[in-house]
Order: sequence, then structure tokens, then C-alpha cells
Amino acid sequence: MCIGTLKQILGLCSIINLVVLLFWFIMMAFANKAIYKIHSRWFKISEEHFNAIHYTGIMYYKLAIFVFFIIPYFVLRIVG
Repeated sequence: MCIGTLKQILGLCSIINLVVLLFWFIMMAFANKAIYKIHSRWFKISEEHFNAIHYTGIMYYKLAIFVFFIIPYFVLRIVG
């Protein structure tokens, strides 16, 4: 696999994952009550704990996107 192909794959994966992250954030920002209502049927959880779990998940997902896709993409752009 050449570096050009790897850069394209990392760039595309970054965009796809950022779109998923944006969708998750928008759903939590605008449909939080509806999502909580669905999940509270399955699990006994407070709304504060539910929000903390989701925003922590968003934080870890964003960190993983940066570590595994965006930073390697920019390193390859600088090096090659």
C-alpha cells in the first residue's frame, strides 16, 4: 500500500467518523428527551447519568478519531 492510498483512506475515515460524531452530538442536543425516554424503558438510569454517559462517549470517540485518523493523516501529509 502506497502512502498516497493510505492518506486517502485516513482522510475518508476521518470525514466519515466526524459525520457520525456530529450526528451523535446533534441527536443529543436536540432529541435528548426522546432518546432518554427510549433508553429508560430498558435501563433504570437517571437523566443526569444518561447525559454523562453519552457526553463521555462523545469525548472518547472524538479522542479516538483524532488519535487514529486525523493525526496520522496530517503526519503523512507533512512527511510525504
